[in-house]
Amino acid sequence: MSGRAQLMWDEAVTGYDFGPGHPMDPVRLALTMRLIEAYGLDRVARTVAAPPAGDSTLRLVHRQDYIAAVRAASADPRSADGSYGLGTVDDPAFAGMHDAAALIAGQSVGAAEAVWRGDALHAVNFAGGLHHAMPGSASGFCVYNDAALAIARLLELGVERVAYVDVDVHHGDGVQAAFWEDPRVLTISLHEHPRTLFPQTGWPEETGGQGAEGGAVNVALPAGTGDAGWLRAFHAVVPELLAAFRPQVLVTQHGADTHFEDPLAHLTVSVDAQRLVAAACHDLAHEHAAGRWLALGGGGYAVTDVVPRSWTHLVGIAAGRPVEPESPVPEDWRSEVLRRTRQLGPLRMTDGRKPQWRDFTGSGYDPADRLDQAILATRRAVFPSHGLLP
Repeated sequence: MSGRAQLMWDEAVTGYDFGPGHPMDPVRLALTMRLIEAYGLDRVARTVAAPPAGDSTLRLVHRQDYIAAVRAASADPRSADGSYGLGTVDDPAFAGMHDAAALIAGQSVGAAEAVWRGDALHAVNFAGGLHHAMPGSASGFCVYNDAALAIARLLELGVERVAYVDVDVHHGDGVQAAFWEDPRVLTISLHEHPRTLFPQTGWPEETGGQGAEGGAVNVALPAGTGDAGWLRAFHAVVPELLAAFRPQVLVTQHGADTHFEDPLAHLTVSVDAQRLVAAACHDLAHEHAAGRWLALGGGGYAVTDVVPRSWTHLVGIAAGRPVEPESPVPEDWRSEVLRRTRQLGPLRMTDGRKPQWRDFTGSGYDPADRLDQAILATRRAVFPSHGLLP
């Protein structure tokens, strides 16, 4: 093992820019990297820039006609008319869109290769996690599905079992769709209930296609779920399934939009709970996947207060040098936030929470509790397919 952790970064990923006023503001990526640098984590994790994904790699998930449409819209954004999901309110076309999206995809694919080949034990691409893109269309701010491409590349390299755990507030629909009928991939998504949030999928009854029954796992959380419920749901579903599935690589997506400040969703999770789930994913990778862990970013639209702190914690955990929650945020970084956004940055790496939760299997099921109903619905839908009791 030549390095414990690899951090994927190329400043050009900030060119993934849908324009002024769009929630997916690339400043969130730049500020995250500057905060990582402020803590010296870029010197602990080896920082690497991978090349953009070429067409042959993109075709592992995406149709060639769609790739051609992205190139065309990238060359002439005014030509995008909504077909292929390009030129919509969510996914407006912009000059250089193909290059920026392919570069982000390349970082995730490169990270997957590094982990499988032993160049790194853990790898992080916080610019990735664009989990809504479909084989033939853009969706939900996502042009190319780097998460699915990384998994597809692992399978191409000979990996027999990959587990994907998605804790973004939105359902990981594109990754689920890509591997719906592939028993080599287990996709687990914890997200706000589809009744109240895009993309209106991710019901517990969505459990995988023919020959891959139980390969898709969906925990649909009630709006308003906070730290205790979110952690209870994660630990009620994810560890048992990973133990049964025995993945060779764990891929995780850490959208920060579960946070109570996020403007686009309705969960009430803190940075402190997000940090605990990142740490749990690290531990689960060591317990079940020989430590092989690829961690991705995702959504997150509180771009100064939440996203940089959440993903800096993720990188610190992956690099083996976790940032203490009570750590003061470096003043130079706060000055950079003010300069770039005219907003005041956070003072500490914590929201002041010390999250605790009750274990689902140990504390008992409350039939009147909507969260417990959601957990049980998922366990009943998929656990028997893995030889587990619901």
